[in-house]
Amino acid sequence: MNCIIVDDQESARLVVRQLCDGIEDLDIIEEFSSAIEAIKFLNQQTVDVIFLDIHMPGFTGFDFVQTINNAAKIVLITSDKSKAIEAYEYEAISDYLVKPISQERFNKSIQKLKNTLRRSPSIPHDILSGQLPGNDLYINIDRRLTKLKFDDILFIKAKGDYIDVKTHKEMYVVHSTLKKIKDKLPDNIFLQTHRSYIINFTKIIDIEDNSVLIEKNVIPISRSNRPELIRRLNLL
Repeated sequence: MNCIIVDDQESARLVVRQLCDGIEDLDIIEEFSSAIEAIKFLNQQTVDVIFLDIHMPGFTGFDFVQTINNAAKIVLITSDKSKAIEAYEYEAISDYLVKPISQERFNKSIQKLKNTLRRSPSIPHDILSGQLPGNDLYINIDRRLTKLKFDDILFIKAKGDYIDVKTHKEMYVVHSTLKKIKDKLPDNIFLQTHRSYIINFTKIIDIEDNSVLIEKNVIPISRSNRPELIRRLNLL
């Protein structure tokens, strides 16, 4: 099994690292002092287990659990005994370890994880490791991750090192590139119509010459992208 460690304290990560070293088939692929950085990593990589601290600056372990769209099992590690009942309300949380943690107790937790994974032999490893199909996207706004449903996104516009993500109600400014977000959007809904625009083509109201109308927004269509847009439309 592969795993990551998420804890803002270096000393705490070291302890977990030493405990993991006692398990022959448990491999640490990355460590994070920031929950946000860990979530970014999980958007790109798959893991089987996440060892997670509960109390971290600005982003609790429970915030983390609610934010990730991931099938990895989570082992909470904390010195706070009071959150155990709350923890077991989350299906993804496999165990709750209270510091200090003995190697024996840690080994039992890992064995429990292995038994859980063995009971699901029909699930492919890539799904067990975390990459599940979804209908939403998380964007980083002021160090908080905001969940957007694909169907709520009208269009995305490139602006230098940032992009504008327009929904029915709001415009979000995100530090990213058009190419990076395009790779995360489903092709059956979204289409790049211009070097600076990606649209949700199910939201098109009108098409005229080299532009489309989405709500009250006029979006340009480049000559090279127009044939693909026309091909996707259900023309009468």
